[in-house]
Amino acid sequence: MPSMRIRSPLPARHAFALLRSAFCRTSRSLATIGALLLFAGASATPVLAQADSASATASGRVTGRVVDAQNGEGLTDVGVQIVGTTRGTMSGIDGRFNVFGVPAGTVTIQFRRVGYAAKTVTGLMLQAGQTLEQDVVLQGATVQLTTQVVTASSERGSVSEALDRQRTATGVVNSVTSEQIARSPDRDAAQAVQRVSGVTVTDGKYVFVRGLGERYTNTSLNGAALPSPEPERKVVPLDLFPSALLQSVTTSKTFTPDKTGDFTGAQVDIQTREFPARRMLSVSSSVGFNEQAVGQNVLGAPGAGAEWLGFGGSGRTRPNVGAMPGGALDANQSRTFLRELRNVWTPASGAGSPNSTFGASVGGQSPVLGHPLGYVGSLSYAYSQDVRRNELRQTIVGGSSGVRAYNSYLGETGRTSVLWGGIANFSTLLGTRTHLALNNMYNRSADNEVHRDEGFDELQADDPTARTASVRRYWLDYVERSVRSNQLRAEHALGEHHQIDWSLTSSAVSRNQPDRTDFFAVRQSPAEAYAMRADPKAARRLFAELDERVLTPSANYRLTLGSAERQWIVKTGATMRDTERRSDLAPYAIYPNATTEEELRLSPERLFALAADAGRDLFTIQTDGLGYYTANERVGAAYGMVELPIGDRLRVITGARAESWRLRLKSVSLDGLSETSDSVYRKTDVLPSLAVNVRLGGSQTLRASVTRTLSRPEYRELSPLQEKGPIGELDFVGNPALQRALVNNYDLRWEMYPNPGEVLSLGVFAKTFDHPIERVQVSTNGGNIYSFVNADAAENYGVEVDARKNLGALAGPLAPFLVFANATVMRSSITPGNTDISSLTNADRPMVGQAPYVVNGGVTYANESGRATATVLYNVVGRRIVTTGSGGIPDNYLEPRHLLDLSLQLPVYSTLGVKFNARNLLDASYREKQGTAVRMAYDAGRVFSLGLTWSPEF
Repeated sequence: MPSMRIRSPLPARHAFALLRSAFCRTSRSLATIGALLLFAGASATPVLAQADSASATASGRVTGRVVDAQNGEGLTDVGVQIVGTTRGTMSGIDGRFNVFGVPAGTVTIQFRRVGYAAKTVTGLMLQAGQTLEQDVVLQGATVQLTTQVVTASSERGSVSEALDRQRTATGVVNSVTSEQIARSPDRDAAQAVQRVSGVTVTDGKYVFVRGLGERYTNTSLNGAALPSPEPERKVVPLDLFPSALLQSVTTSKTFTPDKTGDFTGAQVDIQTREFPARRMLSVSSSVGFNEQAVGQNVLGAPGAGAEWLGFGGSGRTRPNVGAMPGGALDANQSRTFLRELRNVWTPASGAGSPNSTFGASVGGQSPVLGHPLGYVGSLSYAYSQDVRRNELRQTIVGGSSGVRAYNSYLGETGRTSVLWGGIANFSTLLGTRTHLALNNMYNRSADNEVHRDEGFDELQADDPTARTASVRRYWLDYVERSVRSNQLRAEHALGEHHQIDWSLTSSAVSRNQPDRTDFFAVRQSPAEAYAMRADPKAARRLFAELDERVLTPSANYRLTLGSAERQWIVKTGATMRDTERRSDLAPYAIYPNATTEEELRLSPERLFALAADAGRDLFTIQTDGLGYYTANERVGAAYGMVELPIGDRLRVITGARAESWRLRLKSVSLDGLSETSDSVYRKTDVLPSLAVNVRLGGSQTLRASVTRTLSRPEYRELSPLQEKGPIGELDFVGNPALQRALVNNYDLRWEMYPNPGEVLSLGVFAKTFDHPIERVQVSTNGGNIYSFVNADAAENYGVEVDARKNLGALAGPLAPFLVFANATVMRSSITPGNTDISSLTNADRPMVGQAPYVVNGGVTYANESGRATATVLYNVVGRRIVTTGSGGIPDNYLEPRHLLDLSLQLPVYSTLGVKFNARNLLDASYREKQGTAVRMAYDAGRVFSLGLTWSPEF
């Protein structure tokens, strides 16, 4: 076996050179786009108070937001006055305000608006030439308006509570903020969101909410739906989003008409970082290791091209052999194919390398020509190496009398991963009534995975009863993915009562899987050498490519009536999502033709080099199913909803959403001789919603809702193209007969917010499904495959509890400690149907992916300044079905994993901090079981990292 040294692809000196170059480009981009934004608003009349040049050196700026205490919404037309000066302004769109030229020193600010109690904030210290940020919450007043006088520190606490998304939301919402992410070892959005109540993450990237499969969770970026880079599912893998770029990850569990109709389990909205009120620069770097990789031999593969940046080289290009009539190459084409093919088939072995990350962010807000221009640019790069040791893969057979392994393989997997991305976000006020934002993001990842194992396979043994035959398998798989999003968004306040917002979002994803390699060889006894067999899965190469583009225009109108205490809100809007996708999958099977037994025992690299140059036709190249499919999907939607106050404590939120869905799906086989399928799907649905929120007094709220949503089949699930898995694994075929499922949702939740940053909530939920879509095993004459079918019906219900509490109430010395925990207990049942397609073993079972429980917990320590923190996090997910069993074979369950993570942050001095992270401290193993037999298992190991962050002050 060849030997290789697996190195971290980006040395530190090159990384920082790359960052310096990127910062130069970012600065030029900031200036260019900022100028365009200002030009667009040049005709607007600035209403902001300006500082004159004589006082500029002895003055500063005060900025912030004014929000309503009841609903957390920004308040326009609030008078903001610096007491003792002539400096002041009116709050604009979303409650934002800026006051320039404020004399340095101790500052007192007064806030006034009709219908609200006036408030005076004292104790503010403003340094010359600096920016002071102060948010304020105003209480509605119905009888007598009395001025409140509060200190700046106490006001920050009340604002923190008033802006809490969970408390002020219409439905059931949970958020993870940038502050929480910074205090955890989470490196991407997938790891961050799993801290939310009822959320689980599979394969490190796909989100399940309340135990429902990833098909029931939508992902949006800055409020706009994202396309999916996955060929077999319409789901966005959250590991594509580095945590350094995130402002928040919000999980909404209750449908309202302003959300997309295929929202069923939850909507996960990723908000990229917003510009700070003052200038900032942050540079960070870390180094770490997986204990199963560093200092040990690990599997790897020779690279090709700039894989350290997620771009595979031209060596992985699909051979150009022309047409393939009948699905097979002739002799000359076969030799050409093998000559042009990258002759890499087997893993290499070498010393593991450390993990590393680099990141930098710059941002700020500056008044230019009367417009406060906000900007943030951020870059991040991460390289990591993962190893799966003691990896067991088995196919299980048997029934009620017992189960056994039909074939069994033991080996390991090595994977190197690259994830980098950047954002460039800009925001400006045009006057005080219009807020304009331009958000841009690009992320790219690449995974280079190598697998090797060895074991017994009854299908490959000449005498299965002897159990002396052995199969050796290899596969090498390189996958690169990218996500791009550009969004122009505007908010317009038309007086106190009218607000319009609109956005235009263009997004795209790509997934390139160039030249996946599968190879296996067999020997009938230990005395023999391994030899390639004449099997369609013995030697295969797969070339796959996916591109998807989405254009999403949307517009919303909001009307506010009544007093601050009894406010009527009417919302209406429309949106359209136009999606174009093309997915190409080109697998090739290489069959021995005139090859001798001695030649078949050569290593694959020597064997195929010989075949490419020999005069004899040693191999025949055939297509192995598949081809390509194209999808054009258009979803048009319009909605109306109203929030009605009834008395002082009750609010009713009701409305409906109408969605018209049209999908044209065309599937073509690889040989191009026959069109497999060309289908058009159409459906229009009206989705009603009713929610009631009751204030129980003090800080308590009761929420109840009844809604209807839907779940549509995904493109690849509908395409009838068949895809073959590696030897010992199941094949997959789509089902064009799938139909959309309807879901009725019921939620009831009690919440209490005793103090800022604290919460106690208890909720129950239930869902009923009409024709839910399930992944099942299907028995065929050629063996088992998996596909998707509509079950008849299903039910899902459960209980959620969430608590966060500062321990200072127990004892003063415990004030720096915050404990938090959430738990969800769930149950589901399904009426499968489809007995003519799949002879399911267990008709009385949970839904696929349904976990009976999810538990998260932790404790955080933070000193008074907040710069020294320590966080311990715990997570466990209950036993859940991965795939259903058929023909008497039990269902396949993923066993619970107890995960314990640790994060420590300490200041070195004023501008430099150090961070230590540790993941999977309990070294939890991954295990899938069917009955008493293990279907799959491996050890992932512990991961540690140590990093520095430099944040100079301006």
